[in-house]
Amino acid sequence: MEQGKVLYFPNLAFIPEEKCGVLFSSRLADRKAKNISFNPATGLLKGALAGDHERSRLHKMMDAFAAAALQIILDLCPRYASGLEHARASYRPLEIAGREYTRLKDDKLLHVDAFPSTPTRGRRILRLFSNINPSGRPRIWHIGEPFESLAEKFLPSLGRPISSAAYLLAAVGATRGRRSAYDQLMLRLHNSAKRDAVYQANTPYEEFAFPAGSSWICFTDQVLHAAVAGQYALEQTFYVDVEAMAGPKNSPLRILERMTKRSLS
Repeated sequence: MEQGKVLYFPNLAFIPEEKCGVLFSSRLADRKAKNISFNPATGLLKGALAGDHERSRLHKMMDAFAAAALQIILDLCPRYASGLEHARASYRPLEIAGREYTRLKDDKLLHVDAFPSTPTRGRRILRLFSNINPSGRPRIWHIGEPFESLAEKFLPSLGRPISSAAYLLAAVGATRGRRSAYDQLMLRLHNSAKRDAVYQANTPYEEFAFPAGSSWICFTDQVLHAAVAGQYALEQTFYVDVEAMAGPKNSPLRILERMTKRSLS
């Protein structure tokens, strides 16, 4: 996984208590955001257009999923425990295919994850996904080339990080803390890959259909991916300290530091 692979669990199913009904409706999403988000630490739901009854059921499902996802990661990767942050979970009730976004927000385009308002300062973005589609429909991903190959193509055009801009964005509250040089390069890499129509049209990828009832885990800051079709999935995000990894040299931070010959922390 730390080498940029996707771990696929064909029989690892998260089964909500409510297998059909109000939780499986696209009308739950308020459409101002891509997904419904849930903070395991506070229990706060965002992005849901639902009454008290639906919100209660939605909260119960996402709280159970967040707890189950955490236990899976701790069981699979116990060495991460000391450097793991249990971040937000999300529910994705909208069909991906046919949805229109600006290029930078369109996850149907190949990309690596970098969050504009949430700097990681080198920490890894680890995500667990589970397809809970009640009709048995798969969730389809495209998985692209290795991270280092992507970086080799775009790094020369990304420019140097600007520390003054990072401090200004943090000062006005546009970001949750200061973007490091690493955060700036990763966001530019994300944006450049999505904006480059020639790259999107010609770069090779593998298509994989994750069946309903399956789960998968990967470092989405390293795996070049695009979600092109599917409806009703759950996702849990974790942040992992580079020092907690079995092979820190495989992290995007260390790869970019080797390529730029400078510290990016």
